[in-house]
Amino acid sequence: MKYDNITKINICPICGQSYHERPAISRKDNKTPICPDCGTRQALETIGVFGKEQDEILESIHGIHHK
Repeated sequence: MKYDNITKINICPICGQSYHERPAISRKDNKTPICPDCGTRQALETIGVFGKEQDEILESIHGIHHK
C-alpha cells in the first residue's frame, strides 16, 4: 500500500505553534524553517510594521474580523 497524502506537522521555533503549511525561511539566518505567520511578521518588521498592526494584518490574512 502506498500513501501519497502524508501531512507533516511542524513546530515553529519562534512561536512554538504547530503548522502544516509550507514553511517560511527565517530572515534572521536565511535557513531556519518557521511558520508562515512568523515569516509574515519578520517581513513586516523589515518595513517598520510592529505589534498591533502586525496582529491586524495577520487577522486580515486569516479572515478574522473583530467588532
